[in-house]
Amino acid sequence: MDPSTPVTPGPAPGHVSGPAHEDGAAPHPWFIYRGDGQLHAGIDRLPAPPPWRSFEHDEDVDGAPALPAPTPPSGPVSGRPAAQARAESYRADQRVVETVNAAIYLRRPLLVTGKPGTGKSSLAASIAHELGLGPVLTWAVTSRSTLEDALYRYDAIGRLQEANLHHLRRDERPTGAAGDGGGEPLPDIGRYLRLGPLGTALLPWPRPRVLLIDELDKSDIDLPNDLLNVFEEGQFELPELTRLPEENATVTVRTHDGGDCVIRRGRVRCRAFPIVVITSNREREFPPAFRRRCLPLDIQPPGRAKLREIVTAQLGAAALAENDHLLDVFLSTRETADVSTDQLLNLVFLAGAAEFPSPELREQLQKVLLHPLEPSR
Repeated sequence: MDPSTPVTPGPAPGHVSGPAHEDGAAPHPWFIYRGDGQLHAGIDRLPAPPPWRSFEHDEDVDGAPALPAPTPPSGPVSGRPAAQARAESYRADQRVVETVNAAIYLRRPLLVTGKPGTGKSSLAASIAHELGLGPVLTWAVTSRSTLEDALYRYDAIGRLQEANLHHLRRDERPTGAAGDGGGEPLPDIGRYLRLGPLGTALLPWPRPRVLLIDELDKSDIDLPNDLLNVFEEGQFELPELTRLPEENATVTVRTHDGGDCVIRRGRVRCRAFPIVVITSNREREFPPAFRRRCLPLDIQPPGRAKLREIVTAQLGAAALAENDHLLDVFLSTRETADVSTDQLLNLVFLAGAAEFPSPELREQLQKVLLHPLEPSR
């Protein structure tokens, strides 16, 4: 995840005071997500979903019991300290905050577009951190990705090998030896199943998990359409478990983030639809049916005021005061070339890390750090 922070045009007339409001007014209660990096319990105020997006079900009939929230509820969004720091220092523009909240209320995925380095992936980490929703479940999409990759993986070969070893050990026992007679059970199938990021997000959590589907535009052309039914139904089945007899209807499997969960009758059904952040670099268009089910969010590069907030949040007020002139250099470069916010952060950090041996080296490294990401416009 990159440390950049999104910004879009300022609020239109009539907008309610949100967390980005400059007059210091308290956030309006409507804002579940504020985008200010402060941990709070706003998710507990989330009202019931629209009737067409309700996923409540009878666990005694067709689902496993609700899972406890990830422990601790305010736990890190990533095992990497650097990623956690970026989530805490992320600052969202008010337009971004408004769209994120609309998606949370409507239980709809966010389709986030923008140039590389504008903070698309960091948005998911910010939401998870601020609302205390546990680690981000990340699915990095490639041209070979399939829907099954995101839902679950079944190691059929591993299970077959262990079953063969089990029978071999049994056959090698002397006649009448203890344990003979086939009483030793075969390995539990749950040991060979692991839910993917999407499958884990759809477990019956009491509060929504945050799912990042990163760079979906790199996928095979059919994958967005394959996701439609899962997004609409909030559930999926594991055929390997649905075929089991009734006495084996309950199976414990591993989750994407290393936990255990119980799956009943081979079906996974969500209770709280996950907060889904889908990123795209606009390498191709998505089908209308897919776009209709998502809320679009286009993230623009941050302006001077937002850049100052980002530098302060990441490196401190002193670093900004000593190197404020580098913002001018960065903005001037951005007028003719595509550069990202993390390049500015690298520049400011290096400028404050130690005194350069010569002005020439400082100028040289400045050009290296602000190299264009794409051909000049």
